[in-house]
Amino acid sequence: MTIFQGKSSKKFTGGKRRHSRLKKRHELGREPTHTRIGEDARKQIRGMGGSTKTVVLRGDSVNVYVPAEKKTVRSKIITVKENPANPHYVQRNIMNKSTVIQTELGMARITSRPGRDGTINAVLL
Repeated sequence: MTIFQGKSSKKFTGGKRRHSRLKKRHELGREPTHTRIGEDARKQIRGMGGSTKTVVLRGDSVNVYVPAEKKTVRSKIITVKENPANPHYVQRNIMNKSTVIQTELGMARITSRPGRDGTINAVLL
């Protein structure tokens, strides 16, 4: 199922809007990629102009930047602690940008967009 991202057929007053044309393919969106904790799984998605985008469906490790040592270390994800996008994502262990996760090194905040970038990067708190 696709999501339509064009103009609504209703006005804010409740009246109908007359369309001059039909829906176009570039106005279609897709379901959000809910990246979860689990064995690594990625998917290639076709974008506009034939470009490809890698999305992370499941991930069990993260690239953690340690500011004190100024280096990046690969660490295992234990659980999701806080998610400002949606509090219900914490119970479901869904990760997106700005999610606070518990790693082997400690608490870290995700700085990448796993559903768009294809990687999970974080900064140690």
